[in-house]
Amino acid sequence: MSKRVAKVVKLEILGGQAKPGSALASAGINMPKFCSAFNDQTKDRMGEVVPVIITAYEDKSCDFVIKTTPAAVLLKKAAGIKTASGQPNTVKVGSVTKEQVRKIAEYKMPDLNANDIESAIKIIEGTARNMGIEVKE
Repeated sequence: MSKRVAKVVKLEILGGQAKPGSALASAGINMPKFCSAFNDQTKDRMGEVVPVIITAYEDKSCDFVIKTTPAAVLLKKAAGIKTASGQPNTVKVGSVTKEQVRKIAEYKMPDLNANDIESAIKIIEGTARNMGIEVKE
């Protein structure tokens, strides 16, 4: 007999720093057990934003899938900026090189809807454009 899914929750938590709180309480899971398991799996990504999809079951148990850091966070770090542009078409706030975009695309490949690295690069370049970040040669 399979477990019945109670809820699926998508959160962004800092790597190695999960702690019980309202976001986890809304999922209806055993928070200390989840926090220790999550922190163990993400201790190598300490301080990075780590997206996680938590599947909570009716018996208070849970499964979770860890995703790669969001492209926007990686682009801001590569460009050395704190926030993206409020007017990305007219106000540019930073720049990244093609090589930096390629590295981000390679890292993000498992989570992107792309069949090859060239498609992944185009997705990351589009994200950069929408943030007001120029992609330079």
